[in-house]
Amino acid sequence: MNQQAETVNPAIYEQLAEKSAALRSEIERVVIGQRRIIDPLLVCLLCQGHALIVGVPGLAKTLLVRTLARGLGLGFRRIQFTPDMMPSDILGTELIQEDHATGERTIRFLKGPVFSQLILADEINRTPPRTQAALLEAMAERQVTVGGNTMGLQPPFVVVATQNPIEQEGTYPLPEAQLDRFMLSLWMDYPEVEDEVRIVSETRRIQTEQVTQVCQGDELIAFTEAVWKMPVSEHVVRFAVELARRTRPRTPGASAVATRYFDWGAGPRAAQYLIHASRALAAMDGRPAPGCDDVRAIAPSVLRHRVILNYAATGEGLTTEMLLDRIIEQTPEPAYD
Repeated sequence: MNQQAETVNPAIYEQLAEKSAALRSEIERVVIGQRRIIDPLLVCLLCQGHALIVGVPGLAKTLLVRTLARGLGLGFRRIQFTPDMMPSDILGTELIQEDHATGERTIRFLKGPVFSQLILADEINRTPPRTQAALLEAMAERQVTVGGNTMGLQPPFVVVATQNPIEQEGTYPLPEAQLDRFMLSLWMDYPEVEDEVRIVSETRRIQTEQVTQVCQGDELIAFTEAVWKMPVSEHVVRFAVELARRTRPRTPGASAVATRYFDWGAGPRAAQYLIHASRALAAMDGRPAPGCDDVRAIAPSVLRHRVILNYAATGEGLTTEMLLDRIIEQTPEPAYD
């Protein structure tokens, strides 16, 4: 077990579970029928990771992220990405100001929308790679450098980016190396029929509903630190590593599925995220340590944007989700020593 276990009071995980349940309840009063997306987003916040949501327009992605920010009392900014956007539109720019009394000129930095805590990067694939890279650098380093000056971003700095899976004309798909910076990739689907009836019937209420803040900033920071310190058994770590390795074709230990249908598999960062996200899932359930079931539960979201299908998969009409489900199901748990 992790030696840091002695430094964590198990009661904090019970508190975290209570706060998670309360926050989930607040969000579901406004965002109806998207429970499968809410919990992974909470995982990202607890891990200070970033999420990519893929879904058609009109599924309440903006409403979901804004409501999450309100429930946690976090600063929120939405950035609508467009083909003509420049890095300075995200990071900020330096302005020359002149004192009319003295004629002296000074340089002042005007902060961009990235200087917030929860960022919604709407349709990130609509902006050129140079602008995408500016945001992704801030995601990786959690700081911005302009004019030789480096400025840190306020924690917890979390980016939720969205992509429209239908319209591809005039877009700039994120390269695999940049996709790897996102902890989770989430598919946002249409709501079930009864949920959609509620959405349509309660449109006015949803638009005016007030969300209660359920967590203070210092509490959230304490929760994220507790998640980092959560002990993980070697048994679970080995399972996560094995799961990631089995997605890599043409390497020792690759699954038959990956060998036949994948061009590329997940790297070591995937196993790191599998473990950290499983910690958050366990904490949200009030448990002091994760198990292999937690790794299985979060694995599709961690792995789906880290594997590349080959022509055999597309020719047979197989999807990433289908193939990952097979690998996850067929990966055995390591034997206990």
